[in-house]
Amino acid sequence: MSIETDTFGILLIIAVMALVTLVTRVGGVFLMSFVTINPRVEGFINAMASSVLIAILTPMAFDGDWGARVALGTTAALMLAFRKPLPAITAGILAAAGTRYLI
Repeated sequence: MSIETDTFGILLIIAVMALVTLVTRVGGVFLMSFVTINPRVEGFINAMASSVLIAILTPMAFDGDWGARVALGTTAALMLAFRKPLPAITAGILAAAGTRYLI
């Protein structure tokens, strides 16, 4: 199946992606309304969020360029040192930009 990339095709793609996003978000909330949140379920949800983050970052650590590796290291070091995510993420972005500019 292929969709033409004219104006209508692009708008159709955006509409379908928006619909899929809406259905998954609303569907998740709907399904979770039937689940009793106990400590075990809460632990699973917290672990799932961390595992998704690790699944995104691990390929960058191994297959990314030097900018990605320096950003990851900078962000991790500052998070461990100060436990404040926004400054750590900002420093990681600046580290990636600086590394990519210099290399």
